[in-house]
Amino acid sequence: MTSPRHPAVAVLGAAAVLVVAISVGILVGPADLTIRGVVLELVDALPFVDVDSGLTTRQQAILWDIRMPRVVLGALVGAMLAIAGAAYQGVFRNPLADPYLLGVSSGAGLGATLAIATGGVLGMVGVPVAAFVGGLLAVAATYALGRTVGGARSEVVIILAGVAVAAFANAAQTFFQQFHDDSLRQVYAWLLGRLSTDGWSDVLIVLPYVVVSALVILLYRRTLDVMAVGDVEAASLGVHPARVRLILVAVATLGTAAVVSASGLIGFVGIVVPHAVRLIVGPGHRLLLPLSLMAGAAFLVLADVLARTVMSPAELPIGVVTAAIGAPFFLVVLRRSRGVS
Repeated sequence: MTSPRHPAVAVLGAAAVLVVAISVGILVGPADLTIRGVVLELVDALPFVDVDSGLTTRQQAILWDIRMPRVVLGALVGAMLAIAGAAYQGVFRNPLADPYLLGVSSGAGLGATLAIATGGVLGMVGVPVAAFVGGLLAVAATYALGRTVGGARSEVVIILAGVAVAAFANAAQTFFQQFHDDSLRQVYAWLLGRLSTDGWSDVLIVLPYVVVSALVILLYRRTLDVMAVGDVEAASLGVHPARVRLILVAVATLGTAAVVSASGLIGFVGIVVPHAVRLIVGPGHRLLLPLSLMAGAAFLVLADVLARTVMSPAELPIGVVTAAIGAPFFLVVLRRSRGVS
C-alpha cells in the first residue's frame, strides 16, 4: 500500500464519517429526536447564545442525560481501543497484536473485577487504577513469556503468550467471583461489554486517561515509522527502541485499562479498525494513528446503535456485535499474515 496523495482529504473524510456516526448515535433510539431540535439544542448550549430548540423537557433529558453521554463514551472507548491496537502493532511489528489478544483487556478486567467485587475499596477512581495495574501486569507477562519461549523476535509466540495470559486472567477472575457472588451480575454484564451509563460520570473518569494516552501515542507516530525498519536500523538513526516500546506500551495500556474499566470487555476493535485504515492509507503511522482514532470512535458508536436497535426494546451486549464483525475479519487478517510470512 502507498500513502494517499492527499492526506488532508483522508483526515477530512474520517472526520466526516465520525460526525455522521455521532449524529446517527444521537438521533436513533426509541424516543424521537429531530435533527433540527438537536442542532438547536447544541447551539443553545454555546456561551452567550439563547435559542429555542423546540424540544420538550423529556426530550432534553433524553438528549443530555442518556444519548449524549452514551455516544461520547462509545466514541472515547472506540478511539482508545483502535489507536492502542495500532500502537501495539507498531511497537511489536505484529499485525495481530491488539489489546485483547495481548492479554491487556483480560488483565484490566481482572483488576477492575477485583475493584468492583470488593465494593470499590479505592472509590470510583480506583477502578481505572486497578484496571491499569492489571493490564500492565498482563502485557508485561505476555511480552516476557513471548521472549522467553519464542526468542526476541517471535511474533506468533507473543500472540500465543497473550492468549495464555488472557486465559489465566479470565480463570482468576472467575475464581474470584465465586467468593463475591453478590456482585456476580454486575461483573457478568461488564464482561459482555456495555456503554449504558447513568450520566456523564463514566465519561469524566475516562476522558483524561484517553486524552493523555492518545496524545502521547500520536507524538510518537514518526518514531514508529522509523522503528518499522528494525531495532538495529532505528538505533542507528538515533532512536532508543526499548525506551520507545516501554513508553508506548505503558500509555496504550493505561488508556485501554481506563476504557475497559468503564465499558467492559469489547473485543476486536483494536485489530479490525487499524487494519481497515491500513488498507486505505497504507502502513505509515503519521496517518494511520489519527485515522484509527477517528475510525475507531465511529465504528463503536455505530456498533452500539446496532446493539440497541437490532432486538429493540431488548439490547444486545456491544461485545457481541463487535465479535460478530471482528471474528471473520480476524480470520482474514490471519490468512493474510500467513501468506506474508
